[in-house]
Amino acid sequence: MNTASRILPLAAAAGLALAIFVAVQAEQERPPAQPIAHPAQAPYASYIGGAGLVEASSNNVGIGTAIPGIVKSVAVKVGDHLQAGAALFEIDDRELRADLQVKQASLDKAVAALHEAQAALADADAQYALVRDAEDGRAVSRDEVQKRKHAALLAAAKRDSARAETGVARSQRNATQSALERLVVRAPLAAEVLQVNLRPGEYAPAGALATPLVMLGNLERLYIRVNIDENDAWRFRAGTRAQAYLRGNSELTAALNFVRVEPYVTPKQSLTGSSTERVDTRVLQVIYSFERGSLPAYVGQQMDVFIETPEQPPPAPGVPR
Repeated sequence: MNTASRILPLAAAAGLALAIFVAVQAEQERPPAQPIAHPAQAPYASYIGGAGLVEASSNNVGIGTAIPGIVKSVAVKVGDHLQAGAALFEIDDRELRADLQVKQASLDKAVAALHEAQAALADADAQYALVRDAEDGRAVSRDEVQKRKHAALLAAAKRDSARAETGVARSQRNATQSALERLVVRAPLAAEVLQVNLRPGEYAPAGALATPLVMLGNLERLYIRVNIDENDAWRFRAGTRAQAYLRGNSELTAALNFVRVEPYVTPKQSLTGSSTERVDTRVLQVIYSFERGSLPAYVGQQMDVFIETPEQPPPAPGVPR
């Protein structure tokens, strides 16, 4: 028997043994994979479950600018605690400052013209007074009296016109000064800085933005906005107990305090950010609150919320459940 005749039976036997080993291993039950974190379990016998989104008790206030332009400076950073009226950022003011100087010069010119008109009116009144009260009608002609009278009236009209022009110049100066003050954007409330989305040298557009230039919020107490499916909205009762669980660690939980219901049922908001996501569900939004130190939660974080509901009595005979 040659070498090839001896190798083939050995190879066949080895292949058969491997096939039997693989088959035996496949028949053995593998232990199920353990989840990294166990999902939260409802603490109530009858409940509504919903996704909650953490937000500031003042709501998340997105700050923009009424006057667009290049950012000159940013006065805050994330985490700063601010008082109402504190400066947040400033838009480049060189153009408006130059315009303010022009408007101030126009006002100074108008004020000088007003003083000149007032002096001319005083002189015209004095000249008219000399002839108006003359006892001897032969001392001055009637034509001269009328001439001086009309000169005084004309001087009074010029004084009023100069006064009006001064008011217009002052209003224009004040409008430019007000616009200059608006270039410094200030905090509308006492809050903490949550986001800063601009840098010096960047262009800050005006109007409502998808991403606000600065995000503020009062975090002394946190709110959680819970979305309740419209099919479960009829089961909700204000004031019942509610519990929130941190996603990723169901052992971190906090009791919630009812704040309010927003009674307008809205389309469910996408939490994925996908522009192509379909919205085919409407939700009732309920606001709860919890102490900031009770959970390591952050604004914008999702949480699992369970709201207790009264247990429904069994249906009457013949009535479908």
